[in-house]
Amino acid sequence: MNTPIERRFYVDHTVFWPATGLLMLLVIIASVWPESSQQVFQSLQTAIVHYASWYYLLVVAIILISVAVFSLSRAGDIKLGPDHSEPSYSYVSWFAMLFAAGMGIGLMFFGVAEPVMHFLTPPLGEGGTVDAAAEAMKLTFFHWGLHAWAIYAIVALILAYFAFRHGLPLTLRSAFYPLVGERIYGPFGAAIDVFAIVCTTCGVATSLGLGVLQINGGLNYLFGVEISVGVQVALIIGTMLLATVSVVLGLDAGIKRLSELNIGLSMILLFGVLLAGPTVVILQGTVENFGTYIGDLVTNTFNLYAYDPTDWLGGWTIFYWGWWLSWSPFVGLFIARISRGRTIREFVLGAMLVPCGFTLLWMGVFGNSAIELILHGGATELADAVQENQSVALFSFLEYLPMTTILSGISLLMVVVFFVTSADSGAMVLNMLCANGRDDTPAPQRIFWTALIALIAIALLLAGGLSSLQTAAIASALPFSLALLGAIWGFGSALRQDVAKRMTQTVTPYVNLPGDWRQRLSTLLHYPGQATVMRFMETTVAEAMRDFAAELAAHDVQARVVDELSENGSLHIDALHGEEIDFVYRVRCRPHPMPSAGIAAESIEELGEEDKFYRAEVHLKEGGQDYCVMGWTAEQINHDILSQYQTHLQFLHSLR
Repeated sequence: MNTPIERRFYVDHTVFWPATGLLMLLVIIASVWPESSQQVFQSLQTAIVHYASWYYLLVVAIILISVAVFSLSRAGDIKLGPDHSEPSYSYVSWFAMLFAAGMGIGLMFFGVAEPVMHFLTPPLGEGGTVDAAAEAMKLTFFHWGLHAWAIYAIVALILAYFAFRHGLPLTLRSAFYPLVGERIYGPFGAAIDVFAIVCTTCGVATSLGLGVLQINGGLNYLFGVEISVGVQVALIIGTMLLATVSVVLGLDAGIKRLSELNIGLSMILLFGVLLAGPTVVILQGTVENFGTYIGDLVTNTFNLYAYDPTDWLGGWTIFYWGWWLSWSPFVGLFIARISRGRTIREFVLGAMLVPCGFTLLWMGVFGNSAIELILHGGATELADAVQENQSVALFSFLEYLPMTTILSGISLLMVVVFFVTSADSGAMVLNMLCANGRDDTPAPQRIFWTALIALIAIALLLAGGLSSLQTAAIASALPFSLALLGAIWGFGSALRQDVAKRMTQTVTPYVNLPGDWRQRLSTLLHYPGQATVMRFMETTVAEAMRDFAAELAAHDVQARVVDELSENGSLHIDALHGEEIDFVYRVRCRPHPMPSAGIAAESIEELGEEDKFYRAEVHLKEGGQDYCVMGWTAEQINHDILSQYQTHLQFLHSLR
């Protein structure tokens, strides 16, 4: 007797064991030889900055342009899923999870620190001046703006498209399907997922280990808690225990709720700082910063300081581009998981522009407020505190504002919740990568990844190897970026085919339906139950499909009729075209709410059978076509199959 899937582990052994072995090897190297490994990885990163900084800038520019083109072209109307699919999450929940997984903790750490550091030590010119203040905010906007979110968005777009629209596994290997085809199911695909697991685990573990330094610093600053390795280990354990609870609860009850909590706290803290500081100055500065950022977007994108070389470029811009790229498999896969059913255009507007806008607003409020305190408020102690210890920059800044204790308490809570959200979303992604994209695995399997992340963070913290592993993760961005460019090209090719198919599709089904129009009207106004529709499909639809398949076979076209009525209430006929795209015509028995007052607002799953009716709906390979064949004769159904098949042949001809 088989064990139910929800009670047994489900892993891809070709991914799980190599990934676990590589992680253990990296942790041992970074722990036993922390200084040597840091030197090796740092030398590698330095070489990348010196020899490939131009390449990083080109890659990020190509990514930003690609995302814009995909969203603004005809492909923007294509859904990340079948044509009939609908989003699983409201805009508020979606935005909250995007923000929490993508940038949340970084804003808490760098919201004050980065603008102040650019202000005090700009790449060119004298620090601490009015010009340095404007330049500092422009550079901060540049690092946290469209480029960063475009990197996340392109990976998420590719994964969501191939997973939800083409039925491939929701793992990183699927992004390379247009390049290698079915080989994603072999060693090549396994190697890609192993790479993603190693990068994600290194990124999350090092961020957790370095992040507890900020939590420890905040506790010390607010409550006098000792700054020590023991306290930091305890904080890692506490954070991961909370993450474990969230992982067990699942995406909807765990990560979603925590993300919604944090977006609410973020709004309170943001407006608290805005109102407590020089509000008008902050708003004026933020609007001016945004205009300067947009105006200089192209110049900054390609600025390599080639005629006035500076180490600043490698320490900031190239570091950020490498960091965003190294995190994109994790964040991109998570964003893809929560974005099924949205169009490409809607996805780009929601997953790139909205969180980018909030990020820039955050940086504008915190950065301008902190710089104003130093530039015109004489807060030299704040400047010294930021330069001495970035982890307490936020708490040092809040000391200059009214309601310091309240704002600091909210900030500390947000830091903790953001880390918990990053940890449990990271564990969910790692679990999916090891389970062929499934996230319905048993709780112990999901808990394993939170425990592994915690153990790695603790081991590296105790051995002093966090920085070396972080540097290794960032250096991995170079080979990944090469593969990502190929994936973008393949994604564009797939979209062109999808657009060509949509352009050749008939707008309406076969409409020349003979017979009594009164009977057709009666059928239209009839609301049949499930049993009635299923009988119709078992007889009339099945007969029509068998006849059509036989006729195709007579013309040497391989065809088959697949009965899935007992599994998912559908029948489909497939015309196989070898290396070209196959034709699929499916009829599905789908429930809909009765047209009664108040019922339409309820979920279809919550309705009783008396409040539902069923339709025999036509679905093609790309999704539902939003029309019903209930009551049609077998002859009429065959005419409709023929009409759709003719459109498919025209589509194949356009590709040849």
